[in-house]
Amino acid sequence: MHAPLPANEAFGIQALVKATAANASSDVFKPQLNSSQWELFGTYLQPLAARQGQVLIQQGASDRTVYFVEAGQLTVHYEDDKGRIRLATVEAGSAVGEGAFFSRQPRNATVQAGTGCRLWTLTPLRFGELSNRQPQIALEVSLALGSLVSRRLANRPKRIAVT
Repeated sequence: MHAPLPANEAFGIQALVKATAANASSDVFKPQLNSSQWELFGTYLQPLAARQGQVLIQQGASDRTVYFVEAGQLTVHYEDDKGRIRLATVEAGSAVGEGAFFSRQPRNATVQAGTGCRLWTLTPLRFGELSNRQPQIALEVSLALGSLVSRRLANRPKRIAVT
């Protein structure tokens, strides 16, 4: 399902830190972490290079992975009971997948790469390890993701991005 990271592409957590700092929108994932905490957090994340059109999250799936966008743009599609498609975009410095991560419910939308993307993934298993070993960082990440959910729910066009 996921594209392997090309051997010539080096990922570093500082690029994600810069993307979150550069995102001035209300749709930013912005935990209050210092540089060393970001570095520790990065050790629990898995880098992922996604090609344009690649599906990361399928509506109805039970996966609970969170995706942090370092570079590129994701599109979020939802087909309602009348067959209408709704669309939101998620830019660098933000995240998707936080809805199912917290709710443990099936995904409510499909997310795909609108452009080639550089992403970081966090699975529930790795988050559990983070919680056990670095509880302050895990709490801050949870609060930042919860804040993102709250802001998206208050913004009608972005509600669909709570995946």
